[in-house]
Amino acid sequence: MTTTNTTDRTSTTDALRKGLKGKLVLPGEPSYDAARAVYNAMIDKRPAAIVECADGGDVARAITFARDSGLAAAIRGGRHSGGGFGTCDGGVVIDLTALRAIEVDPSARTVRVEGGATWGEVDKATHAHGLAVPCGVISTTGVGGLTLGGGHGYLTRKYGLTVDNLIAAEVVLADGRKVHANAKENADLFWALRGGGGNFGVVTAFHFKAHPVHTVIGGPMIWPLADAPEVMKFYLQETADAPDDVYGFFATMTVPPGPPFPEPLHLTKVCGIVWCFTGGAEQAEAVLGRFRRFKAPAADFVGPIPMPSLNGMFDALYPSGLQWYWKGDFFEKVDPTAIALHLKYSEQLPTMHSAMHLYPIDGAAARVGEADTAWGHRRAKFSEVIVGVDPEPVNAGRIRSWARDYWMALHPHSSGAAYVNFMMADEGDERVRATYGANYQRLAQVKHKYDPNNLLRVNQNILARG
Repeated sequence: MTTTNTTDRTSTTDALRKGLKGKLVLPGEPSYDAARAVYNAMIDKRPAAIVECADGGDVARAITFARDSGLAAAIRGGRHSGGGFGTCDGGVVIDLTALRAIEVDPSARTVRVEGGATWGEVDKATHAHGLAVPCGVISTTGVGGLTLGGGHGYLTRKYGLTVDNLIAAEVVLADGRKVHANAKENADLFWALRGGGGNFGVVTAFHFKAHPVHTVIGGPMIWPLADAPEVMKFYLQETADAPDDVYGFFATMTVPPGPPFPEPLHLTKVCGIVWCFTGGAEQAEAVLGRFRRFKAPAADFVGPIPMPSLNGMFDALYPSGLQWYWKGDFFEKVDPTAIALHLKYSEQLPTMHSAMHLYPIDGAAARVGEADTAWGHRRAKFSEVIVGVDPEPVNAGRIRSWARDYWMALHPHSSGAAYVNFMMADEGDERVRATYGANYQRLAQVKHKYDPNNLLRVNQNILARG
């Protein structure tokens, strides 16, 4: 890889600025600090340049600049990356946030989404046609990051992962070429993009299948934390063989001090299930009724709700600018020892925003072959995330320690792999290899073909291998 001195780089930067349709932001400029900020305020990086791209041509120019300058390139979509992979120290940030166009074809039930869009924007566009694309659980999340990591959320059991609904991608490669990837064209790249993260190119647009989803029956149902072992055991039993229309993720958390929660619950530690039923009201009531009879909830907000509203329900609780530390794992089962550990560490929730979520990833997602996409964890039943979160930087060490301790206690009960979107930058190569398992060798070969010099290394990095 070539390097240049400061004078040469300044000359190249001037040339880059003149050729851009978008904007180039450099250190020392008035907009630099705002431009370098990301969702996780624990990440404080100072890039050498931020290229706010207006189109795919700008992306190609930015990649060429990074390559010729010998700098790493970080790709930013929605800025949500827990590990802070949308920025870097001393490298080039390729910022896609201006690329937000969304085109819905209601007759074909497809949608084209540019790489800087958020899921809330996709939800709004598709909802107008009675459609939805499988997304996550917070609508401010960027489409690009969630998709390339696999994408699980409210519609996973019914319609699969986000990558299971990806039908094509428009990509700028590390050498600056613009290509299309689908099942027939650059099929190896298309396979790798479905779970392999940002290792292979910059996706400037995604083409998805959409599904008939409009109003669902959803929302949270919560119990005192002391009830967590019983409720979790019942949840695991009752949802093990549930129809695909039934989705609910289990959580431990602290109740926010405000509406709609009853005042006696404010700032108390609780467990809960956040439901999403895509079937009929009768089916939903059959499931919900069993839970209500088993143990009456302390609060019950489940009812008919537009899909965009459900996906955006927690946006206000988690605005940009909080301190975050994430740890995750996949689980094929949750045994009694793990249940007891969940109670132990949930009793120690360090801050109001900190939480544990256990997301179901079976149903339709489990009926895809393990080698059909780069995401290969089709036997896993749950994806767990432990998040230490707080507004105050002074609490960063506290939330990090709690999340790590919790994860270390639970990890021996896991499958040994994790959702790459729940992995921090300090996970290490061994952890990445374990996560991709049998698919890692194939991913390494695709990396060698499309990015042999590892320009795109600000990610859960896959090392090129010929």
